[in-house]
Amino acid sequence: MAPLTDIRTATHIAFDAPTAEQLLRIGATHVVLASDRLLTGPSRRSPLEHVQERQAWWKSSELWDSLYSPEIRWDLPVIPWVSSSLHERVSLWRTCSWLRHVGVACHDVLIVELEPVVRSSVRSREGSKRPFDCSQSVSDHPDDALLACIEKASPWPPERYDRAVCLWDSYVDETPLPFAESCMAGVEGFPELAPLWAFLSCFFPRRTAGGALRLSRFDEITLSRLSSEWQTPAGVAAQTSETLVDMWHLLFCTGDLFLPRRLEHWADHDSSTAVERAPGPKPPGAGYPMLSEVYRLTERGTRLRDRGLEQLTDAPSLPIAGTEAYSASAPWVLLEDGRLARP
Repeated sequence: MAPLTDIRTATHIAFDAPTAEQLLRIGATHVVLASDRLLTGPSRRSPLEHVQERQAWWKSSELWDSLYSPEIRWDLPVIPWVSSSLHERVSLWRTCSWLRHVGVACHDVLIVELEPVVRSSVRSREGSKRPFDCSQSVSDHPDDALLACIEKASPWPPERYDRAVCLWDSYVDETPLPFAESCMAGVEGFPELAPLWAFLSCFFPRRTAGGALRLSRFDEITLSRLSSEWQTPAGVAAQTSETLVDMWHLLFCTGDLFLPRRLEHWADHDSSTAVERAPGPKPPGAGYPMLSEVYRLTERGTRLRDRGLEQLTDAPSLPIAGTEAYSASAPWVLLEDGRLARP
């Protein structure tokens, strides 16, 4: 029996380059690449502002995310291909929101959800230890599996599609509390929310039951791997320590370039430096961001790591979705039970 959808005439949306390449190889002629890890850095409701903020965040004008391009022709049906990776799930919410904005009806959007690929026993045991997973890709599946998906592709129920649109709207809101509460309470049809909040909460400063302010989990891990000796970001990431697994769990979702970016934030933050920077073994701009600079911890950095913060602005701010961690104007802290609150 012929498939209900012709792969050659549909508009396909891929959330990473390998998936886009595979779709073209198996017969797709119109593939939109929307490949940006929206779990880190700013996300905005306005498409123009979103693109500008993302380019500024990555310090690049490269267009690896063409979802908002005015040159796209949305031939129907539109087929987003999504794995279980958290960054792809968030990208799917944005896609649903944008397609509604450009007038594509939800019954013309055939969302293909791929189950996680079964790994080897060793990788499976290691993966089961992660509280969140961003390592999956649609391209992990063979060509035949993707072609079979075309034959049974179907739209989501309107209620589920509406919830995806609402989740994106909540994700990009300046006030993160409603989104955090949705993640903790759960939303039907979106099992990614609990592990997503487990990930995002690692980037907010913490307040203990006694009221003390502490660095975010990621910053604490990072500063614990620094010392008075100069290290490249690559050395920080590879360093043997008790926090090795925790750091790589996070970097699997942020991408490894997030680490040098966050170290830059620390080195550039205020006059009383917690982290110092110097030229690394590779020249800047040569394509080696993990090796182009070296960093070391100062006495002040050691105090912040070990004793905590006197005020949130002791640490550099960090954009997260529509909000900002360590913000002076709209501060939020993570409580010990996982909830967000004002400090």
